[in-house]
Amino acid sequence: MSSSATPPPAPIPVVVAGALGRMGAEVVKAVQTAADCALVGAIDTTPDKEGTDVGLELGLGELEVAITADFEGVLCQASQAARQGGAAVLVDFTHPSVVYEHTRAAIAYGVHPVIGTTGLSPQQLTDLAAFADKASVGGAVIPNFSVGMVLLQQAAAAAARFYDFAELTELHHNRKADAPSGTCIKTAELMEELGKSFNRQQVEEHETLAGCRGGQRESGLRLHSIRLPGLVAHQEVMFGAPGETYTLRHDTIDRSAYMPGVLLTVRKVRQLGGLVYGLERLL
Repeated sequence: MSSSATPPPAPIPVVVAGALGRMGAEVVKAVQTAADCALVGAIDTTPDKEGTDVGLELGLGELEVAITADFEGVLCQASQAARQGGAAVLVDFTHPSVVYEHTRAAIAYGVHPVIGTTGLSPQQLTDLAAFADKASVGGAVIPNFSVGMVLLQQAAAAAARFYDFAELTELHHNRKADAPSGTCIKTAELMEELGKSFNRQQVEEHETLAGCRGGQRESGLRLHSIRLPGLVAHQEVMFGAPGETYTLRHDTIDRSAYMPGVLLTVRKVRQLGGLVYGLERLL
């Protein structure tokens, strides 16, 4: 009796939005080199790039995937093509002004969103989670794809039990549109899960330059944002107590550091029952 080997699973169809951007270009490269993924769409609004091959634009050789600004058109095609090889995945690194609409559209087409674009409000996240549940489409909103950053956030949440004074500083390149970063906000949220207040006022403060003490959350935590060319993505959490300080810091030197987290999320998102927030939910 002859036996046949089980055929390998079909590669995961992946659409990249913001394909010519700094992060999007890295995602295209990562997807192209992953044996279990297949690039099926490249969305970008860069002028004069409509119809050009994304591989040629990024120096990867011809990939036979044309760049287009037609977001919903690509989602529709990916949704139809995915019926043969399993549901498609959208990886979005675009802009805070469009990320809500992009995420909602992906869910509506049955394409699993993996959202690296920050700037979604708590209410928008709640609305998207409800929509994903109703549509039974798994998705992931990931403020930061770095495993090292997840470890920093967990350490900050643990340290918050022992310190009543803490401030957070995030540093990014000067082309980042939103401030503070979604990663910094997520770190603060994890620290606040204890339900305690931070930074009890010691003196009557007065700012001679508005905003120099950073933005203050209801918990009392203060968040500071720095934007400079030459930076990639960096975050520092400093705790203070009588006679000591405790500092946690993570530095992203190159965007390639995010790619293992991106690919891990692409591989897991189709098994999710709804929308999750944060890479720690998938590790």
